[in-house]
Amino acid sequence: MILAAVLLKMGTYGFVRFAMPLFPLASHRSAPTLCVLAVIGIMYGAYCAWVQKDVKKLVAYSSVSHLGFVMLGLFSITRQGVGGAVLQMVNHGISTGALFLLVGVIYERRHTRLLNDFGGLAKVMPLYTLLFVIVTMSSVGLPGTNGFIGEFMILNGAFLSKNLPTPFIFTLFASTGVILAAVYMLHAVLKMFWGPLDNSENEAWPMSAGVSLPRSCPWSGWCSCSASRRACSSTS
Repeated sequence: MILAAVLLKMGTYGFVRFAMPLFPLASHRSAPTLCVLAVIGIMYGAYCAWVQKDVKKLVAYSSVSHLGFVMLGLFSITRQGVGGAVLQMVNHGISTGALFLLVGVIYERRHTRLLNDFGGLAKVMPLYTLLFVIVTMSSVGLPGTNGFIGEFMILNGAFLSKNLPTPFIFTLFASTGVILAAVYMLHAVLKMFWGPLDNSENEAWPMSAGVSLPRSCPWSGWCSCSASRRACSSTS
């Protein structure tokens, strides 16, 4: 949880706070190459997350994909892209941290993270299911949640970038990461919470932890206008 929510941002923070201001010419020259690697990371992380059977590994690979969006926004070198990247770093820490927290809650009670060991949990854990679905929609980037505005600004900045040779192609391939995120996250939700309750070990458990982070997902999405203005002004 600490790794995904905090430590992953140290690399991207180093780019935006040290590498790009100290070496602006090198950043401009290397931006197309780094954006290619960012798009590869988006798609590679999404495809790896799609085939995972362990829900914790799925969330971990989704973080690789989301950090690719951050790198794409930074090296689009536009105000929208850099501001969206900063906002996405904060929002990713909220949504992915909440996902790891919720996965840890169910692991402590069930001692397994395999998707095939679950199924039908919505019948016995409705509150947990509601929280998990809220955070999942945030990770997917549903409009109205905190995951939407950062990715939208990043794709907008990449499309308007004059530093990339073919910005439309970069934006097109990066947009597939949004589609794949919906595929693998909704697949995991379907396997875990819906379907028949055919495992006797999946009984009702008390659910009292992890409420604050899921609540902040729609809240930060609704307050995204002021947050995006602050992110853009801090990086301009």
